[in-house]
Amino acid sequence: MNLLYLTFVFPLVGFLLLSTVRNRLSENLAALIGVGSMGLSALTALYVGIEFMGIEGQGAYRQVLWTWMQVGDFAPAFGLHLDGLSLTMLGVVTGVGFLIHVFASWYMRGEAGYERFFSYMNLFVVSMLLLVLGDNLLLLYLGWEGVGLCSYLLIGFYYQNSANGAAAIKAFTVTRVGDVLMAIGLFIIYHELGTMDIQEVLVRAPEVWRTGDLSVTLAALMLLGGAVGKSAQLPLQTWLADAMAGPTPVSALIHAATMVTAGVYLIARTHVLFMMAPEVLELVGVIGAVTLVLAGFSAMVQTDIKRILAYSTMSQIGYMFLALGAGAWSAAVFHLMTHAFFKALLFLSSGAVIIACHHEQNIFKMGGLWKKIPFVYACFLVGGGALAALPFVTVGFYSKDAILWDEFATQHFELFWAGLVGAFFTSIYTFRLIFIVFHGQEKTHAHALKGVTYWLPLGILLVLSTGVGALIHPPLEGVLPALNISANEEARHSVELLSGAVAMIGIGIAAFLFLGERKLATAMAQSSVGQLLSRLWLNGWGFDWVYDKLFVRPYLFVVNLLRHDIIDLGIGLIPGVARRAHDAVSVTENGRLRWYAASMVFGAVVILAALIVLSSNFKG
Repeated sequence: MNLLYLTFVFPLVGFLLLSTVRNRLSENLAALIGVGSMGLSALTALYVGIEFMGIEGQGAYRQVLWTWMQVGDFAPAFGLHLDGLSLTMLGVVTGVGFLIHVFASWYMRGEAGYERFFSYMNLFVVSMLLLVLGDNLLLLYLGWEGVGLCSYLLIGFYYQNSANGAAAIKAFTVTRVGDVLMAIGLFIIYHELGTMDIQEVLVRAPEVWRTGDLSVTLAALMLLGGAVGKSAQLPLQTWLADAMAGPTPVSALIHAATMVTAGVYLIARTHVLFMMAPEVLELVGVIGAVTLVLAGFSAMVQTDIKRILAYSTMSQIGYMFLALGAGAWSAAVFHLMTHAFFKALLFLSSGAVIIACHHEQNIFKMGGLWKKIPFVYACFLVGGGALAALPFVTVGFYSKDAILWDEFATQHFELFWAGLVGAFFTSIYTFRLIFIVFHGQEKTHAHALKGVTYWLPLGILLVLSTGVGALIHPPLEGVLPALNISANEEARHSVELLSGAVAMIGIGIAAFLFLGERKLATAMAQSSVGQLLSRLWLNGWGFDWVYDKLFVRPYLFVVNLLRHDIIDLGIGLIPGVARRAHDAVSVTENGRLRWYAASMVFGAVVILAALIVLSSNFKG
């Protein structure tokens, strides 16, 4: 396990090579460096994971590389911490990340900035690995900010289009709001506990604080602020849909499998603080419940294939928050892992559809694609079935069922019913997407796809998105608290049947509305109420409009008001006077010898006169 540091060193080397020799490499060599570095990182993670799982009792492993900085007693280490939770995240980041890199080497062929793309992707993986492996909150925060920077670079990759740049700035700005709150939380933790080491924080917190204390409540609330920003939860969820401006592999890596789950990881990693702040923990569940329902409605009316998946990501992260709020820590992390499988599959499959349809993203301009790209159709069926939690055959059913059962068993019935409502709408909008894109009349001439770097990652993710993926269980025993639930098999089977029935009913409704001529769906959309709701949901419930009125416009008003600030004008007089004096003196530099001689004589006269006056005053 002493090779743990190589998991981030390999992609770091890839980033350095690609960024320093940019535009001087062939696409094949750039892909070899970018994808190869990720492959080596994934292999190292596999080796470390096998070695870790082979240790009896497992426990945790810590690797200190060096002392990062030292200011008085504050001396955080640049150290790595490996336990069951970080190992799960390590597997997701390197394993799914490697498959996405392989697909990207096919998807991005012929694009300008091929080397730049892979350099950003490698740097993102480095940042994400520091986030999940860091043994102290400061190193975690370094990775936290690193993924924010990389998301800005990757979302705005097609910077020639100003809309893409605006989407990148929006993502960067909105997530920074949460990051500031998180930084305040870290300040509180260090001030009260005197350490940033995560394991020491979890031990000292119960010794210093009592449950419900103001300090621990504020610290947990600030950490929650950071989590909702990075994980695109209410009220900082507005950036995620616009982030689809980036290349599709970016959406798969950052906005499905890794970065948006960082908030879930943060809450799970600092679970002791949230358990000592029960009101904040309850708020986590409420935020997840509201977000998953609102995002589900918005996904129902989207026309862009990637925006539908973006809102579904928002909703699925809501399920994870739902589980965290009920203390179902293991179920939340399990769904985090399974979501990485099927959502990466769906995003990459949507990229294949976009390529096949000549970069068309409007689902209503597609149709009948199952004949042209049957393998992608199969990927969508499996991935969509997992997203909709199709009973027993998909990985999403097992993780989502675990969440619903934990909510029911712990008597969080409001969260349980919110989860069922979300599951119902998830199955409708997921199969709405599948039926419109792959069935019906062909509207765009699609071409066949080929290449091992195209079908291999999709094939692996397809298998992981079936019930096979549910055989992988995160090793969380002893890392996260287990729920003390009395076994009631009859009630559990009832919850399974209910959630399965909800998913099947939703698929049936989607088939009734969107297979065939879609007359009823069209009539509903064209009604006055339908148009109003469609407009509201299409624009994400109007949060952007509200934020523009509450924050953007007042800020611009204040900026314009302070543009002519009196204090600024007064301070501006100093350089103004200096500039005028400089201009006046510069007039004397005219290159005329007589002028210079006269100036010297004049200066000498002035000096002599001054001396005479001073000497006479001195004698007097």
